[in-house]
Amino acid sequence: MYQPGGSFSEAMDEMGNVESLQFDFDVIRAATADFSDANKLGRGGFGPVYKGKLSNGQEIAVKRLSKNSGQGDLEFKNEVVLVAKLQHRNLVRLLGFCLEGNERLLVYEFVTNRSLDHHIFDPKKSANLDWESRYKIIKGIARGLLYLHEDSRLRIIHRDLKAANVLLDIEMNPKISDFGMARMCVLDQTEGNTNRIVGTYGYMAPEYAMLGQFSIKSDVFSFGVLMLEIVSGQKITSFREGENREYLLSYAWKNWREGTAANLIDLTLRSGPLSEMIRCIHIGLLCVQANVADRLDMATVVLMLNSNSIALPLPTQPASFMQNGFPLTTSMKLDTDCKPVSQYEVSITELDPR
Repeated sequence: MYQPGGSFSEAMDEMGNVESLQFDFDVIRAATADFSDANKLGRGGFGPVYKGKLSNGQEIAVKRLSKNSGQGDLEFKNEVVLVAKLQHRNLVRLLGFCLEGNERLLVYEFVTNRSLDHHIFDPKKSANLDWESRYKIIKGIARGLLYLHEDSRLRIIHRDLKAANVLLDIEMNPKISDFGMARMCVLDQTEGNTNRIVGTYGYMAPEYAMLGQFSIKSDVFSFGVLMLEIVSGQKITSFREGENREYLLSYAWKNWREGTAANLIDLTLRSGPLSEMIRCIHIGLLCVQANVADRLDMATVVLMLNSNSIALPLPTQPASFMQNGFPLTTSMKLDTDCKPVSQYEVSITELDPR
């Protein structure tokens, strides 16, 4: 069994034969009708994504990676295998890869209902997403994140959790995707530093955006933002109250402090269980606290979401990394014991099933 403090090579040795996850290029080419435009689902920063069907009838999503990279084949294979070993019902499953000449393909399970942002931020589609569905999505994301933080072989810090990186299957179960920004750490490590800030404005914890310090609590911050977006049906970066544009976290805090938290709830949800929605706002605020130590961990979040009898502490003012309209900056340190899962941005975000 892989022990805390063990090397990545030891973990890889236990994980088995890399070649068992390698697909033949001709198989993938046939499955995607030679990467036809009709099968093209979308395009990310690192290449197009295609829908395919294997000879056994299994639907897949294939990401055709950019050919310009200095990463070696063995390193690419090993990092893909690590991601492929992350198996949880609330994570998008990487089935394998393909290497032939300059071709580098990533093969994923196909997820039917696109990403959460296509549903939650579309006025017509969000009206069909009732509270029961949203609550199921919140709890599923929480379980997936808990697995990454505590139950996977290596502690995974996602670093780019957002609505666009949560895919929904045919039953609207959430699956966290896009591990291109992720960092994997030895099991007894909970934080690290980086000189390259990657992520999405609004979802990034301030200590990460300003100092390059990331931890499992950085992911907790992003999850708190995502919870508030799901409850409100509005984006963190373009939240509006009437004609006014306001930062979602500051609006949520202002209403919480004034006892009017229900103002944050999506109008289409006003007929749902108000106490449960407000409890989610409360948990969301506890996830976005300015002091890292004051934020919940995902194990506690999962418990709170599954038991209304657990008392919640009072939140304080949420974190913000803006001052006078400008991001704060400071010196940053290089990574040491954490490394990227893949510099290829292992991702199938923004899929558009046909």
